[in-house]
Amino acid sequence: MKSSTSFEEIKIDSQRVFDGRLLQVYNDMVRLSNGNIANREWIKHPGAAVVIPYLGNGQILMVRQFRYPVRQTMLELPAGKIDPGEQSVATIRRELAEETGYTPEKLTEISRIHTCVGYSSECLFLYWANGLRRCDAHPDEDELIETVALDIEEAMSRLYRGEITDAKTIIGLFWADNIINRGQLNLVSDKR
Repeated sequence: MKSSTSFEEIKIDSQRVFDGRLLQVYNDMVRLSNGNIANREWIKHPGAAVVIPYLGNGQILMVRQFRYPVRQTMLELPAGKIDPGEQSVATIRRELAEETGYTPEKLTEISRIHTCVGYSSECLFLYWANGLRRCDAHPDEDELIETVALDIEEAMSRLYRGEITDAKTIIGLFWADNIINRGQLNLVSDKR
């Protein structure tokens, strides 16, 4: 359904108010389509990739790690930031090996996820990985990670009990459940 109204906002001024290793924070002034001026604070993010590592027999591989911003140990799908000049598929191959000690025979891009459209440019590329083979895990020095193999029913049960609250993981688990239990990967492959 197309709208006849344009919602595009035109940047008229921009100030970078923070420049970090990972993120930059901007304070922009924009002109709305109705002519009004508004302020937009937003975070520039390099993007990231997340993967559903399928071990076979209904099992997926997840990682457990402490996440400082929420001060909790989280159960998540493996993921990582896209480095400058890197393609998302290379990111996920690197992160999967680093965090889990597996390399995939095949990767299929499932979806793109804009995580926080109200204040961040972050886009996650979600992949399905199968044909996993063991390799050497080598997490970053500042990461303490434990791998956890879960049956998809157990993972979904933990999600429904509120034990899994990470948004990318929740989205990935719904995809995994549909792929494993309803054969939905064929639909994804056909549209790419």
